[in-house]
Formats: sequence, structure tokens, C-alpha cells
Amino acid sequence: MTAAPPNDLPLALTMGEPAGVGGEIGLKAWLARDEAGLRPFVILDDPARLAALAASLGLPVPVRAVASPQEVAALFGRALPVLAVTLGNPVVAGRPDPANGAAVIASIDRAVALVQGGQAAAVVTNPIQKSSLYAAGFRHPGHTEYLAHLAGLADEPIMMLAAADLRVVPVTIHVSVRDAVNQLTTEAIVHAGRVTAASLARDFGIERPRLAVAGLNPHAGEGGAMGREEIDIIEPAIATLRADGIDVSGPRPPDTMFHAAARRGYDAALCMYHDQALIPVKTVDFDSGVNITLGLPFVRTSPDHGTALDIAGTGKANATSLIAALKTADRMARNRQRTAGP
Repeated sequence: MTAAPPNDLPLALTMGEPAGVGGEIGLKAWLARDEAGLRPFVILDDPARLAALAASLGLPVPVRAVASPQEVAALFGRALPVLAVTLGNPVVAGRPDPANGAAVIASIDRAVALVQGGQAAAVVTNPIQKSSLYAAGFRHPGHTEYLAHLAGLADEPIMMLAAADLRVVPVTIHVSVRDAVNQLTTEAIVHAGRVTAASLARDFGIERPRLAVAGLNPHAGEGGAMGREEIDIIEPAIATLRADGIDVSGPRPPDTMFHAAARRGYDAALCMYHDQALIPVKTVDFDSGVNITLGLPFVRTSPDHGTALDIAGTGKANATSLIAALKTADRMARNRQRTAGP
């Protein structure tokens, strides 16, 4: 069978932690498909589990197993397509089971393989519970690093968090604050800046991206009075990025660069550590934030929240972030196809 044109391919949505809210928000996203204008997607999950979950939550979602992504477009308007993944044990909401870790990993692996094989347009990942995956052989700090491994990237992955009018990129990711300071280098900032600028142009359609670089210390170091990291590490990185032709400003005092007027002056902010990036984006738009991995040879997005084990199975899960992740993946895939040309 001839592969569909890229803009006609479905999105591949992973299972995530089956004891969490991934299944519920996937069902709710399908129900919102017309109102939200969603591109067709297929979930890599257990069809019987999703059908039982829909029934228990009173969600009118017909679940249909499909053999290949080629069946998704014709089916999506009337049923939720599912590519079957076999679970090790029955799922109990709120109680992750290490026996299901292999299925969670297999769901991610297959979603990536579908996109790499030209059968899906992008990967959208539901949240995982890393503590239950380690028993299944998972040895990565998070989704971002694992996807970089599957893609064969030699460089560190770049994580972007995006909300309505704010995009942030933490230069150091899943490490302690102490380790983040120790690991911060000019080279890491330059790498994050280059990947971010290239992605803004390729995946977001921004012809001349503007980057703002945060300082590490209060008042961006205040000329060295509150730390020399800005002088010794961050400013040389900014100089290198400018020499590359990238429109970049900073280092900016972190406490004054995220209010509404400041955000209008840049397209993405490079932040020095995890919470410096995530606190502002989650404050600006907690429900609709999207996690994006930059620099991959395929598009990957995810809702910007965890597995929410405390409300799993209750029907209280909010699908807004997943819907935003699906829409973002669609836009990025279309932009990437346009920039790639015929």
C-alpha cells in the first residue's frame, strides 16, 4: 500500500502509564475532536482496557482495534482507533504495576517506529510513571532522554515547554539545582540556542526567531556581585549565538522577563535550570501547557502534566493539555513538511 502524504497521516498517541489518566484524557480528546479541530490520531494501547474505561466513566466512545495506521482516517469520525499493545496484568487505577512497564515502553517504541517509517505524522506521548518502568529495564531520566536515545542523537536532548504566548527551554533538565549549576556550560547554552532557533524556524514557521537568555543568579549576577556565571558562562554563549546570526538578548534578570510585556519581546526563553523554565509557563497557562522535544528527526509533543494517579479512574482528568499537545503536533508536522518542500 502506498503511504499517505504526510499531512494525511494520523498522529501516534502512546499509552503512557495505564494506571494514570492517559487513557481517560485520550478518550476525552476523541470526544472533543470536532470542536477542537483535531487531526485524526491512533492510540497505542489495549483496546479492551480503553473500552472498559470508557464504560466505567460513562464516556460515549466506541473503541475499535485497527491493524495499521492506514485505517485511521476513515474510522476516526465514528470511533477511536487503537493499535493493540498487550498488557502484562489487568490495570488498577492509581496503582502502577511494574508488570505493565514493558507495554508502556513498547507503546513508545512503536509510535516512534511508525513516524520513522512514514506511517504517522508525529508522536504524542501520554505521561509515564518512571518508578514503575525501571523494573522493565527503563534507565533514562525521562521521556525526553529516551526519545533522543531512540532517535540515535549524540547530543543532549532539548526540552521546550509551550503555552499560549510563552515558550521556554531549560538548558539543564532533570537534575538537582546543585547539579544544574555545576553542569551549566557555555557549550550547553549554545547547543540549546542553536537547536531552539532552528526548531522555531522549521517547526513553528518563525522566519527570524528571537531568543531571550535568562541569567542564573538574582539580577542576572549584578555585574558579578551576585555570582560570575553570567560573565564567565552565559555571556560567551550569547556572543557565540550572535556570531551565528541568531537574534538573542540577555542575560536577563529572571524575575523581570516573564511578565506580559516582556514576553512580547521574544519567541522563546532559554532558562538555566528546570524550575526557572517550568514555573513561569505553568503559572501563565497551567491547563494548556505542552512539552515538546526539539532537535529530533520527528515531531514529539506531550501534555505538560504527570500521571495524576490520585484522580485516575474518577473521571476528573482534564484533557485540555493533551488536546493542546495534539494540535501542536499537527501544526509542527505541517510546518516541517512545508519547510522540507516536495
